[in-house]
Amino acid sequence: MSGYVIEGAYVVSVTGEEYPDGHVVVDGNRITAVGAGPAPDRSGRTVVDGRGCLLTPGFVNTHNHLFQWVTRGLAVDNTLFEWLTALYPVWAGLDEHAVHTSASGALAQLALTGCTTASDHHYLFPRDGGDVLGAGIRAAQEVGLRFHATRGSMDLGQSKGGLPPDHVTEDIDAVLAASQVAIDRWHDPSPDALVRVALAPCSPFSVTGDLMRASAELARDRGVLLHTHLAETLDEEDFCREKFGCTPVEYVERLGWTGEDVWFAHAIHLADDAVKLIGDTRTGVAHCPSSNARLGAGIARTRDLRDAGARVGLGVDGAASNEAGSLLEEARHAVLFARAVGGPTALSVRDGLELATIGGAAVLGRAGEIGSIEPGKLADLALWRIDGLGHADVHDPVAALVLGAPPPLQLLLVDGRPVVEQNRVVTVDTDAIARECTAVHRRLLEKTP
Repeated sequence: MSGYVIEGAYVVSVTGEEYPDGHVVVDGNRITAVGAGPAPDRSGRTVVDGRGCLLTPGFVNTHNHLFQWVTRGLAVDNTLFEWLTALYPVWAGLDEHAVHTSASGALAQLALTGCTTASDHHYLFPRDGGDVLGAGIRAAQEVGLRFHATRGSMDLGQSKGGLPPDHVTEDIDAVLAASQVAIDRWHDPSPDALVRVALAPCSPFSVTGDLMRASAELARDRGVLLHTHLAETLDEEDFCREKFGCTPVEYVERLGWTGEDVWFAHAIHLADDAVKLIGDTRTGVAHCPSSNARLGAGIARTRDLRDAGARVGLGVDGAASNEAGSLLEEARHAVLFARAVGGPTALSVRDGLELATIGGAAVLGRAGEIGSIEPGKLADLALWRIDGLGHADVHDPVAALVLGAPPPLQLLLVDGRPVVEQNRVVTVDTDAIARECTAVHRRLLEKTP
């Protein structure tokens, strides 16, 4: 038998049980035992000394744009629409190599911040760019993270009244054909899946209603999830009211875009009736507090959404609107921003940890497989060292993680396999990736018109 025994750690299951001196046993890719004290049987397993550490479920990133990692630091003081307008010409130069390099950098950084499952919203497919969707999936396989790739799309260019330039949009028939190919090639519906696919038309201001409807029909026919940006800025609300005579949430509801197979990114600007609708339909929300703040978009009603019954998880969003790419930082910011507008009880530190773990798992339809430390679940685990100067005297280990400085990551297991050991990614050469990210960044800027 091969596996791991982690002993002596403060174990937080996020389902209610916490063990100040606990153990977790991993056999193959599954958790087989959790409890207090030492493990009853260590035989045939690698023993990890967890003393001085906090053990949590691996974090789940529900919204990202991995291709943006190599375009960080541009248009840093712009609104969303200004920022997009500035960056569309840069992204038009992406190709398969650039996306693979960018995704490798972003995913390696996510791993260092406790992420074991990442969802990527890739919506830009430059002509002659090669297999950019596959490039991101290949990077995830090399880094070793569980991956939910979404086949994004844009068909509403400037000539049709949309925001993106026409040369970065696609024809609706091409989008649907490529979406079917992506599902056939990559989607794994099994409970142990390392790769799944969802369909993700980009946003109300870059996608036609026809494509939204057709994508929903295709996704439901093939049994995959649906994802889009929604209610991110007041500019978007103005756009929807002018073009469609309604709010963004009312617009997508008309198109059949609510329910347990749908999740929205951002969902900031919501009236009470919109919050209720999202909750009543059990629609998911990817809360991206750092990107929302960086772009000055606003603060999502996280507490209200959770109370209404919505499934809420965290997302780092695109690295070009969140230069850190840290999922741990999102948990911290989610708690702090909620309290900034709702008072000290708006979100607890354990609420923040839930958003990063079981909340994200629920958004991606995988709460039965990942997101908590329970026997039978997949062995996606993060062991944080909290006995150093920055954390040793923090009374509550969860507060140390969520509110304190980012602690070193002693071990990250994905599907029972190590991805991070002693705060170092062991699956890929991060120094080489950093050098290539720099080179790709320069080449993209050099060829931008």
